[in-house]
Amino acid sequence: MSVFGYVQAGGGSTRFGTDKALVELAGKTVLARTCELLAPICTSVRIVAPTEKYPDAPVPVIADKWPGEGPLGGILTALYHADGLSRTLQEARAKGAEAHAFALILSCDMPFLTREWLVYLCDRTAISKAEVIVPESKNGLEPLCACWRTDAAARVRAVFDGGVRKVTEAMKRLRMEVLDESAWKRFDSDGRLFWNMNTPGDYEEAHKVFEERARRTRPVQE
Repeated sequence: MSVFGYVQAGGGSTRFGTDKALVELAGKTVLARTCELLAPICTSVRIVAPTEKYPDAPVPVIADKWPGEGPLGGILTALYHADGLSRTLQEARAKGAEAHAFALILSCDMPFLTREWLVYLCDRTAISKAEVIVPESKNGLEPLCACWRTDAAARVRAVFDGGVRKVTEAMKRLRMEVLDESAWKRFDSDGRLFWNMNTPGDYEEAHKVFEERARRTRPVQE
């Protein structure tokens, strides 16, 4: 199947005080780190944000078609874009095209996501009949780490036009598959898989974790 990757980076970072997508962990911005995480898994990777916001972005930026309307507008933008890419690919193949393509959509502020977890999420997506596949943690659904069927764009748009802006509420209007702790716990060695970096204090905490990981893997000096 085709999986198109999208990083949501159009938020105002109001609690953070500066653009959190551009802060660095272990020498890389969290935006670049998230793009690199998606690159080996996805057919292509895009950032959803104002096009002028990241002139040095590591991958192309597509403009949010509904700026100021929250994450659901960015998700809808990604779904329409991915659906267009999927149709182009299918038209290029005379036979054997996938019945469905998917958009793997992540927030840029989840620095402890792992490639292994995302591969598993895509594998579950490949055999699912759902329109959106989303993990659920102790905090509830994790809507900004989910796989969406690209042809669900029209149904999401109908929900959006009906006034819904909460991503989890939109998900509940689709055929949804929820992956609980039994599915993702093995990929969460230190309890941070879906941890969000929302404040300067969160950044300091993440920075310490990355430094500690680097210290543990550093060769011992004789």
